[in-house]
Amino acid sequence: LPPECQSSDRLAPFALNLTTPEWTDRFCSDVLRSHSPCCPRSPRSAHSSRFSFSPCRPLSPICPSSPDFPSSPYLLTPTVTKTPACAHGEGCPWMMGMLGGGLSCVVSVADLCQSVVLHTGMLLGAEGTSLALVRKDCDGKRNLEVLTPLTALGCVNEETLYSQAHRELVKGLMGCVLATSSPVNLRDASEDPRFILDSDQASKISAVLCVPIKNHRREMVGVVVMINKINSYDGSVSVFTSVDEKVLFNHMDVFGMILDNIQLYESSRQEAKRSQALLEMAQVLSKEHHSFGILLSKMAATIMPFTHAQYCTIFIPSNQTLPLHDKRDIIDVDPSYALQSLMAVKTLNISKVSDDSRQSLVCCPVTNEQSENVIAVCQLMNKRCRDSGELEAFNRYDERLLEDLAVYCGLALQYVQAVKITEERKASIEVTREVLAYHISATEQEIEALQEATIPSAESLHLFDFHFSGFGLQEDLTTQAAVRMFLDLHLVQDFSIDYKSLCQWVLTVRRGYRNNVPYHNWNHALSTAQSMFAMLMATGQLQNIFTRLEILALMVSTLSHDLDHRGVNNSYIERTHQPLSQLYGHSSLENHHYNLCVFILNNTGNPILSGLSTEQHRTVLHMIKRAILATDLSVYMQYVVLSNVKVNASCTYECVLTLSMLMTASDLSAVTKPWSEHKKITKLVAMEFFAQGDKEKEEFKIKPLDIMNRENSTRLPCMQVEYIDDICYPLYKVCNYLLTKVDFYVQNRAGQYGPKLMSQYLFSKWRYTI
Repeated sequence: LPPECQSSDRLAPFALNLTTPEWTDRFCSDVLRSHSPCCPRSPRSAHSSRFSFSPCRPLSPICPSSPDFPSSPYLLTPTVTKTPACAHGEGCPWMMGMLGGGLSCVVSVADLCQSVVLHTGMLLGAEGTSLALVRKDCDGKRNLEVLTPLTALGCVNEETLYSQAHRELVKGLMGCVLATSSPVNLRDASEDPRFILDSDQASKISAVLCVPIKNHRREMVGVVVMINKINSYDGSVSVFTSVDEKVLFNHMDVFGMILDNIQLYESSRQEAKRSQALLEMAQVLSKEHHSFGILLSKMAATIMPFTHAQYCTIFIPSNQTLPLHDKRDIIDVDPSYALQSLMAVKTLNISKVSDDSRQSLVCCPVTNEQSENVIAVCQLMNKRCRDSGELEAFNRYDERLLEDLAVYCGLALQYVQAVKITEERKASIEVTREVLAYHISATEQEIEALQEATIPSAESLHLFDFHFSGFGLQEDLTTQAAVRMFLDLHLVQDFSIDYKSLCQWVLTVRRGYRNNVPYHNWNHALSTAQSMFAMLMATGQLQNIFTRLEILALMVSTLSHDLDHRGVNNSYIERTHQPLSQLYGHSSLENHHYNLCVFILNNTGNPILSGLSTEQHRTVLHMIKRAILATDLSVYMQYVVLSNVKVNASCTYECVLTLSMLMTASDLSAVTKPWSEHKKITKLVAMEFFAQGDKEKEEFKIKPLDIMNRENSTRLPCMQVEYIDDICYPLYKVCNYLLTKVDFYVQNRAGQYGPKLMSQYLFSKWRYTI
């Protein structure tokens, strides 16, 4: 071909999504109706169509669309038809070149289309040509995508020879052929009274040949149009003959088969490109990004090379406006198309051609997978041809690739937003912790008063007595009693606890209990600690059972085991969906008590565990957690199994059981008090339970448990006896058995009898499993 016929400027693929308009149906109907001799001719309004025409031969009736067939899974082997190919016969260089391996130089469908229109246009002597391929949208509707627009073949700069009216005519012709699957051959459009053109337009277009392109399954895959057959002798315009039509059909048959191969190859290449793009986007998301701007920049940098876009803009919608994050240093970015995509919640593909510039862009909404709300709009602008660098339109593949990448963009944006929210909540928690630490910490005056006070002896405070009562003690004496227990157990000396830190910790723990809770308050915590202290001090041999770390953990646990108790049980917290139940799931109160205990231990000024090594510190916290969680009575009832089966377990297992059992025994020690003390405590417990029952009646409109139903107040003595018989008595029976046999356990701890024999001896009647 001569060089002037190979210009990429005039034939550069500038794709345009073209659907058959409504007037095309009327246009095709007019063509068929006008061909019938029974159809009267009537003038046409300029509004419906500016032109009409008469075909040179009868057109086939409008046929229904071909059924859809799956794409061929293999490369087709084209066969040469017996119809003369062209002026060269069956030895047409273009056809033989394509069939003989010329496909290796074709890199895309657009290149193949450009090659075929150049060859057939020059072969038939056409002045201009255009080709479009059939595409199907998401709804299955067929439409035409113009890959080579109506372009003059003669000169380099004659693309503008044809006006918009001519282009609209070509679109209508293509739509008619798409609807009828039949060719259209116009001898002279200007002489047909139904085809109205002004003199300037009539001088540029006369004969038209438009034929369908079909694949080996006889499915219509495209339409090609030839404009004005030029006589090679004198340059005059002549009509397209039946031979021209056969030649064009023959070439289009070969082209249709070759197109299947190219599309299959291009599809596999696009899928590989798509997989690579998604992989690189996933790699971007796999890395931690604390900066929102950096993440957007990396996403844009990943998208642009695969789509050959010049610019990538990510718009973040907010209150019907579109603030933007752009890859380029351009302040004036038009968000109108992104706003249209946002409102329509669908991909928008725009191709604009003006006198001095071309512009193509595609906008894709990025949705939240959970709420399906649009959280961003990704816009690509000005696609550049990979080889020539010329501007071209974004095709359907670019749209699909951008839609796939938009899913990753949505995940990335949600991740960054989640990280931002998490960081904000962390900061809020830190502020809350600072406020809590300030208000829960004891004042300097209180610390100095306790530090300088003379701590009474354990005898004078009755701390060795199992009948100890905290009701008669003054508030200052309660904290002094707690300090005395630590001193007499030699915990201060053994673990190098700073005395001032011990005083501040005790005072802070006291502040951690709510005074408006009738029973689970500081007095209950002190009574629990005193019961544990009394059991440890009742015989020196019992202390030899546990390590010094275990004793420290027991004393810290008893004083802290009900910190910030709200006067309701776990069941009520779960039914009311309080944050505690959402945070912990089970044993909500006990987990909260433990976490608050750790918070106080780690708070500035309370480093009573600072003398421990890292391993000892980790171990003692683990023991404290076990001990506090053991005070959950629902867990106690689930896991304590009374049986005559002997225990076969290790000594560590037995120690854990013993620690948990003593912790529960100390927590329930109110039932061991004298009658006057027991009666007083029982009323406080009933007051707390009845208050919860009243809340359940009001909030849930249900009848509470008998023990929490105020209407059963007269049955309180009976319910208390049931509580003692079912829960307390079995527990204390084993405790008593253990304490009376502790000397035997200590004497044989070195291994004379072994862990298995000791477990059989101590738990021959009762088995506890946790």
